[in-house]
Amino acid sequence: MDLLETLVAKGLRRELPTREEALAVLATPDEDLLDVVAAAGRVRRQWFGRRVKLNYLVNLKSGLCPEDCGYCSQRLGSKAEILKYTWLKPDQAAAAARAGLAGGAKRVCLVASGRGPTDRDVERVADTVSAIKAENEDVEICACLGLLSDGQAERLRDAGVHAYNHNLNTSEDTYTDICSTHTFADRVDTVQQAQAAGLSACSGLIAGMGESDADLVDVVFALRELSPDSVPVNFLIPFEGTPLAKEWNLTPQRCLRILAMVRFVCPDIEVRLAGGREVHLRSLQPLALHLVNSIFLGDYLTSEGQAGQTDLDMIADAGFVVEGSDEKTLLRDREPTAADADPVADGDLVPAHGPAADADLPEQLADRRRDLVSVRRRGAGTDLPPNA
Repeated sequence: MDLLETLVAKGLRRELPTREEALAVLATPDEDLLDVVAAAGRVRRQWFGRRVKLNYLVNLKSGLCPEDCGYCSQRLGSKAEILKYTWLKPDQAAAAARAGLAGGAKRVCLVASGRGPTDRDVERVADTVSAIKAENEDVEICACLGLLSDGQAERLRDAGVHAYNHNLNTSEDTYTDICSTHTFADRVDTVQQAQAAGLSACSGLIAGMGESDADLVDVVFALRELSPDSVPVNFLIPFEGTPLAKEWNLTPQRCLRILAMVRFVCPDIEVRLAGGREVHLRSLQPLALHLVNSIFLGDYLTSEGQAGQTDLDMIADAGFVVEGSDEKTLLRDREPTAADADPVADGDLVPAHGPAADADLPEQLADRRRDLVSVRRRGAGTDLPPNA
């Protein structure tokens, strides 16, 4: 396909595709899926070889959130029967992190529900970082605490935090459809605050919330403009008890096309396969490793992932290797390119094929899939050992 040859050439040059080209990736039919994966895989291997970076989540505070994000099981008014607890003590968080590090995780992501941290919360996180680094001083720490206030990013940096995560989630045009308590601009501002403080920016999206192809392309291009170092791609986990509980509209093929599109738009950026992969990719998860170079190990914030050893076996069986703690995620430092400064103008390319056949799934299939969503009952905030 001329489209794929063009996108590979651009990806190897770190050149931004047009929006039309990104849309065309999402419109490719299922019979061309392996060609799409192979093409995006060439770009992935150019910048990351066969290395897979492992990340491990620790939910410092679960539930009890005043925000109304429609996708979130921790949201205000959520009836999802998730674990709810206030701040873990530093030694509890360090114990949870220990399991992920033992499984090969290079980065520990410290997450807390809420609109944003108080200064006291930031100090709690600083104490937690110290407790984790006392056992493993080289571990990368990423904090995800919500909207930041003045000076908080700098305090986190000084405490030893390496990165800050704050996802854009969806396009600016549709953001009010999923949240009314803060804005898309608020999220952009927090990412920029983190970058200004010298933190590595981590910002991504959630697919499967009923958005259009144009929305997906818009949010990925907005992320590219922010130039984060890592882009987590989440697939909606439709928790019962949340407004988006009935949004079962992803197929494994659709997920792979989305990941390929993100890789073409972000060729040399760490693309992380995040929440929902087990639910929506299922047996095709190994194919996704040809597109992403980073995954979460074990469980997520409020849902269970597959067994940590299964993740490690999957990586090895697919011919990939776990990235070591002494290796840079990027083979070379990312520097602005001509394409970054002067993006290619939108062309008049039209998809060679019609829209992908991702029809609404039958209700009986949705019923079966709901069985794949398991609320997390182990690890942080419980007396049971974590999954890693």
